[in-house]
Amino acid sequence: MNTSVSIELVMLLAGLLFMMGIAGVLIRKNIIFMLLSVEIMLNAAALAFIAAGAYWGEPDGQVMFIFILAMAAAEVSVGLAMILQIYHQHQSLDIDKLKEMKG
Repeated sequence: MNTSVSIELVMLLAGLLFMMGIAGVLIRKNIIFMLLSVEIMLNAAALAFIAAGAYWGEPDGQVMFIFILAMAAAEVSVGLAMILQIYHQHQSLDIDKLKEMKG
């Protein structure tokens, strides 16, 4: 039984996930939710790379996935450290409140 999924469906799913991530970054006001939205966008790109690599029969997609995974881990560690510092200084993670405190 062949259970393969067409590359068009996988790319459509990756595109939808990427658009959800963009919408999350643009709409949400909480820094943590914005960080999670960036992670969704990175996962969508990784899914697209893996699908393209599988379609062409090359391991390049899996190699790019490993790079994306390493970059996402570094981004989360630095991002969470920055979020903790911002919360420690301003007692809020709301972007609008932080903009008001700046001026």
